This record gives sequence, C-alpha cells and structure tokens, in this order.
Amino acid sequence: MTSSVPESSLDPAIAARLKRSADGLVPAIAQQYDTGEVLMLGWMDDEALHRTLTTGRCTYWSRSRREYWVKGDTSGHVQHVKSVALDCDADTVLVKVDQVGAACHTGARTCFDADVLLDK
Repeated sequence: MTSSVPESSLDPAIAARLKRSADGLVPAIAQQYDTGEVLMLGWMDDEALHRTLTTGRCTYWSRSRREYWVKGDTSGHVQHVKSVALDCDADTVLVKVDQVGAACHTGARTCFDADVLLDK
C-alpha cells in the first residue's frame, strides 16, 4: 500500500500507539463536532494522520486511487478539524470536524443516511 511513500513525519509516540491493518491503515471516522452526526469513514496511514493533525484539514488515503486526498480539495466540501482522538484500542481514529457541504461522495450530507437497516 504505502511502501513507496516516504517515511512519515507523524510523532513517533503517536505512531507507536497505532494498531494498523495489514496494509498499514486505520479507519478514520469523521463526525460533526457540534451535533455528533457521523459523516463518513475514510482510511489513514501515518502520513495522512500527520497531515490531518498539522494542517487542520482531513487528509485520507484512497485505497482505490492509491494516493492521498484532502477532503474538499476538488468538491469544496471541506472538513475543518476540531479534534482528533484514538479509540481505546488505538485502532480507529475519530476526527471531529466542521463539515462544509456534503461529506458523502454521492452529494449527501452523511454517508450513513441512505441505507438504514434498523431505526427504532
């Protein structure tokens, strides 16, 4: 996956805590910071996480295109980072953002509203 990518500038203390998949990625959940709305799930490697932490914009690793992408660079639907946290197992990242426009590639506000399996 990212073996051809130069070594990351991610803080070594953070990098040491991460539990990555076999391809070096961790799932990253984007959540609207003020409402708690779950917006989307993307994938980050160490460098994507470093860029997210240092630029204030969400950077993801595209598994299909095999390249980094900054949310909103082409669509204008930017994610301004408010906070970043690891879950208790350090295998998932939660990024609280201020979402501008749609989060989903389909144009929907969230990726989780079109196919509800249960709603009590």
